[in-house]
Amino acid sequence: MKKAKIAFIGGSGLYDIEGAKLIEQLDIETPWGKPADRIDIVDFNGVIAAFLPRHGRGHVHAPHQLNFRANIAALKMIGVEEIIAFSAVGSLKEEIPPMDFVLPDQIIDRTKSRQATYFEDGVVGHVGFADPFCGRLHEIILPVAKELGLKMHSGETLICMEGPAFSTRAESRLYRSWGAGVINMSTIPEAKLAREAEICYAVICMSTDYDCWHESEEDVTVEMVVNNMNTNSAHAKQLVKALALKLGGERTCACGCASKFATITAPEKRNPLQVKKLAAILPDYF
Repeated sequence: MKKAKIAFIGGSGLYDIEGAKLIEQLDIETPWGKPADRIDIVDFNGVIAAFLPRHGRGHVHAPHQLNFRANIAALKMIGVEEIIAFSAVGSLKEEIPPMDFVLPDQIIDRTKSRQATYFEDGVVGHVGFADPFCGRLHEIILPVAKELGLKMHSGETLICMEGPAFSTRAESRLYRSWGAGVINMSTIPEAKLAREAEICYAVICMSTDYDCWHESEEDVTVEMVVNNMNTNSAHAKQLVKALALKLGGERTCACGCASKFATITAPEKRNPLQVKKLAAILPDYF
């Protein structure tokens, strides 16, 4: 079921883009269950892209309860090779004010209770994750942002926390001492699962607040986050529209073979049920 090679993950409001024509909505069942919502297949003047609202339409799924495995598996099962994710983030640095964009190149995992791998239950595998985001996608995203006149920071480290509550002041100060630039609740295990599924992945972060470390700024609230995210949505939509025209080319990065040598379990010892599940996203190996 090859429907689209590129996909965008984010809030449902991000996808109401002028000139985009909805072709169909897919209701997919994966071996790991259903994704957060239906997947929209959209035509951008001949460029076909998939859109998935990470938290479901109306934001009904909490970050720690998201079925990340089904989200990524569903996209892989319809042919997606590249994912650009969007995420609201809190800023941990003075020089990243609200309304700026950030393209992080590293991540620190502070989540606790999420199902973060496809390799389990009798099929053990270990993929490389030293560089968690696709550098080739970054080389596409940064020039496009510059052409659009958007302020986008790069070379930053993203903290992914468990949530759904925001950080304590002590935690926020700790993360700043580590040199991290931004914080969110959704990129792990999304990025790890995309790597296991051999999909190129990058996250574009939209700074909405200064977390709670900034003494001269108001503490972060949902109202603040939503207001700033809505204000910046026009720029995010510009990015989506421009990037759709640049993606879908030849993949010269290593993402497309990330799991080729990952499995360590002997073939005769592999759980047949788990092998069948993995065949849905990695048919060349299982």
